[in-house]
Amino acid sequence: MNLYLSADIGGTRTRLSLARGDTVVLEKSFPSAAYAGLDEIVAEFLHEAGAGEISSACFALAGPVEGRLVHLTNLPWEVDADALASRFSIPRVALINDFQAAGHGIAALHVDDLLTLQAGQPEPGSRLVLGAGTGLGVAWLTPAHSDYKVHPSEGGHIDFAPADDTQYALLRYLQQRHGHVSYERIVSGPGLVAIFEFLRDSGREQPSPQLLAAMATGDAAAALTQAAEHGGEPIARHTLALFIAIYGAFAGNLALAALPRGGIYVAGGIAAKIASALQQGDFLRNFLDKGRFKGLLQTLPLHIVLNEQVGLLGAAVYARKGE
Repeated sequence: MNLYLSADIGGTRTRLSLARGDTVVLEKSFPSAAYAGLDEIVAEFLHEAGAGEISSACFALAGPVEGRLVHLTNLPWEVDADALASRFSIPRVALINDFQAAGHGIAALHVDDLLTLQAGQPEPGSRLVLGAGTGLGVAWLTPAHSDYKVHPSEGGHIDFAPADDTQYALLRYLQQRHGHVSYERIVSGPGLVAIFEFLRDSGREQPSPQLLAAMATGDAAAALTQAAEHGGEPIARHTLALFIAIYGAFAGNLALAALPRGGIYVAGGIAAKIASALQQGDFLRNFLDKGRFKGLLQTLPLHIVLNEQVGLLGAAVYARKGE
């Protein structure tokens, strides 16, 4: 039976899976920044798996994918499909965008992989997948016969549109740093930290020494979300609330552009970790806050993807399709 290699490469983690047909042989996650390139991770993974001849591979990459040679957005890596095929003797190696992979993975999800924020009125039609992690990914799906065609996008780099005085001040703060401010500068792991720094530097809130120590010694974004959900840190709660409000507004903007009557799926590395906070209402409230079009948006199904492996699932689907 054929062996298929799939990988979901993000700025923080690189996940690999080896399957014989539909049966997973080995699945493992690696810290991306600890390796000089993808080939090092693949070599270590295949050595551990003791794999035989691989029929097909698909690598899902965070960033725009054009051609067979890709420079990643949030990692100093160059991924060469032909070099990987040659080094590991794989007849077919495909490179796709990470949210294109997530789009393929939607069909492989189970009911308990989803948290529904709004049931809406689902109809056969297009779907939208978006999600924040190290970056902010977006993909559209359109019906194609009995399946869906997945369209990659760089929608995370759309201009940030502030909705109130605090958000206008955040925009000006980030413009001084970056010039152009996209949603990805805010709706992402680094964006959470940027919101925190804005609140601190503008004098709106001040962190405790304990929070600063937690942020300095580990994943700063994770420390913020943990403090917001479990601690007594006002600045962390304010940071997460602002993040969720802007995240919801961004999802609503994309929904107006695509009218995805087949559903909106919020994936990425952050959504599953803060699912309870997303469920409390501010995400949906800001998603719907589109004036005269609130009623239209209320008809669209909206789900949080709880399975953080959706991109890896999609890469595996793509590898097996032999597209």
